[in-house]
Amino acid sequence: MTSFLLNLHSGFSPAAGGSGDDSWSMQVQAEVRGMDGYPVVLPCTFSHPQHSQHSLLQVMWRLGHGSAAAILYRCTSRPGAAACEPNPQQDQRYRLEGNPREHDLSLRINGATLQDNGRYYCRVEVQGREHVSFEDKMGTRLRVEAPPKILAMSVEGGGPAGFTAVCRVQGSPLPDVQWLGPDDPLEGSSLAPSQALGSPGRYRTISQLRDVQPGQRYTCSASNPLGREQAALFVLRPRPPPPAAGPPPALLLLLAAALGTKLVLLVGVGFLGHIKTFSMTSV
Repeated sequence: MTSFLLNLHSGFSPAAGGSGDDSWSMQVQAEVRGMDGYPVVLPCTFSHPQHSQHSLLQVMWRLGHGSAAAILYRCTSRPGAAACEPNPQQDQRYRLEGNPREHDLSLRINGATLQDNGRYYCRVEVQGREHVSFEDKMGTRLRVEAPPKILAMSVEGGGPAGFTAVCRVQGSPLPDVQWLGPDDPLEGSSLAPSQALGSPGRYRTISQLRDVQPGQRYTCSASNPLGREQAALFVLRPRPPPPAAGPPPALLLLLAAALGTKLVLLVGVGFLGHIKTFSMTSV
């Protein structure tokens, strides 16, 4: 797969923050953009005095700064060794793309996800007669982007309050969500304001459509600069109750995603004044 890299500034930016010899320097990229599901590389290069060429080097990458920082990658480069040796418990999603002996500490993240968004910092330590360290203080901002994805659709409510269709969407940049009727976009008082979903609210949202009527088709359309996804919701009219007491009608809703041959059924039980949230299963 392809690595997606974007340098938002001309060239690299020098990063200050070392201890020891003044001839140290480090260069990082201010911002890198990646695509959800693809690998991405965070560039980091450095220079150091020649006497450290034959010293043991420790390399570390962190997500975040200060006490809340998480160490994502750590490895040791020994003199004469062909590669930098990671810790035995190292998450295999991270690996050093560069060679510390060639002054390259670039980090590769395999299968980047939206949860990888954040600021990353690289650090190198030279262990020899003098313990010298150098760290990037500016950091590299990683922005992982993703086309819209409809995570789930459901129908809630019932009784005098009527039904409400709910569409849960994910994407980065955060998608715009629009509801479509049989012929035209639906606007006005029937639309509830979109809601962000907690801490991942930067890339997840909920859109609600009030006053959903049986016998109608409603389409949730999510779009951002990377694409569009739609899913159609069919609300079936409930059958009249049988003369004698018996189980209520089972099939109330049919949901079909407009994605080729993918078909999703939304199944609920009961029609006794209200309907709970339904779940989706693919067939």
